[in-house]
Order: sequence, then C-alpha cells, then structure tokens
Amino acid sequence: MSWGWEYVFGAEEAARTAAPAFLTEVERKAAELVRAAEAQYLHGRAYEGDDPQSGDITVPGGMFTYQVVVRAERVYVVQITYLGF
Repeated sequence: MSWGWEYVFGAEEAARTAAPAFLTEVERKAAELVRAAEAQYLHGRAYEGDDPQSGDITVPGGMFTYQVVVRAERVYVVQITYLGF
C-alpha cells in the first residue's frame, strides 16, 4: 500500500456542501501532507512509534483538521470548516 489521504467521519458529508474552490485547496494541502509524511516515514507499515499529533491548516475559505496514521500510510481529513470567505 502506498501513502494517500481521505476524508473520514463527518468531513466527507461536509465536503458535499462546500464550495469547489475551497475543496480544491483542501485537497491540494492534503496531498502536500501525504508527500511530507511519505518522506518522513519511509517504512510506514514497519513504524513502531506513536502517530504524530493532529493539526489544523487554514486555507482560503476556511480550515481543516487532519491526522496522520503512519502504520496505515494515510492522512485523514477528519473535519472541514467552510466559512465562505
């Protein structure tokens, strides 16, 4: 399995009503997080440490919260907040 990202919990439902430009920014940043995690954790499946803390990223139009799960080789977008600005 290779690194990737996905929406989880209510973020997937919230993404259905958010503006396309906002979602494009969320997806672009999530892809950047995937590339960074892949570089930092080269052998993700064999990783034995704790997962990094979750984080928040502000993008034009709102923000999102993410969690990196190293052994699953995934970046999960757990919440999006579309403010429409």
